[in-house]
Amino acid sequence: MSTPPISLSAPIGPADAPLLVLGPSLGTSTVLWETTAPALAQRYRLLTWDLPGHGEAPPATEPFTVADLADAVADAVPGPFLYAGVSLGGCVGLELLLRHPDRVRAAALLCTGAAIGTNDGWQERAAQVRAQSTSTLIIGSAQRWFAPGSIEKNPDITGRLLRVLQETDDESYALCCEALAGFDVRDRLGRITAPVLAVWGAHDGVTPEESAREIAEGVRNGRAAGIADAAHLAPADDAAATASLLRDFFDDVSGARA
Repeated sequence: MSTPPISLSAPIGPADAPLLVLGPSLGTSTVLWETTAPALAQRYRLLTWDLPGHGEAPPATEPFTVADLADAVADAVPGPFLYAGVSLGGCVGLELLLRHPDRVRAAALLCTGAAIGTNDGWQERAAQVRAQSTSTLIIGSAQRWFAPGSIEKNPDITGRLLRVLQETDDESYALCCEALAGFDVRDRLGRITAPVLAVWGAHDGVTPEESAREIAEGVRNGRAAGIADAAHLAPADDAAATASLLRDFFDDVSGARA
């Protein structure tokens, strides 16, 4: 395994505020957090990051694991930080909590699981993308990612996210699928001591409420919450509700509330 190439955005928010790192879902980029970030940046210093071959990150050419992604984030981000990640970004958050407990003060894990899908399912998707490109995923992803009516209500960000998927490097996407195929930390959740918020979207068929509750009940200091008008990409579906949940949680655990 090699160190996977990721990229960090320029920070936004007050320079002296607690650092909050925001992680992406598979097939998305820092665009995922654009409508949620302004509310968070009022009290937090934000850094967002891109997966290999997604957004601004260089493509990957060698296999990597979710744990390798977590190490890459820990290496790239200075000092202790708060973390929020969606789907694969949430899996990275769990590995950060397990592998770098001294670095992550608290984590919000959105639309994710301690294991997601099946090994065979991820291997099949990797093979599909290598053979036919990420363009073949657009229709299915639009159905999984967004709540009913969300594309009509939020046409700019949903459209841009689907374009990010289409433009993602095929091999890098396939390698991310293979990393998810090997990801399962269900038997290690009890080792996580930092505060954790697990969030589900009411319309999420990929990582439903049970996935969030498994995390919240498995860690030592967990809580769970749902977003009624969200599917698998909560920050894009309902930026206001996502920002409110995250601000309340991180304000509570970091003491940032005025």
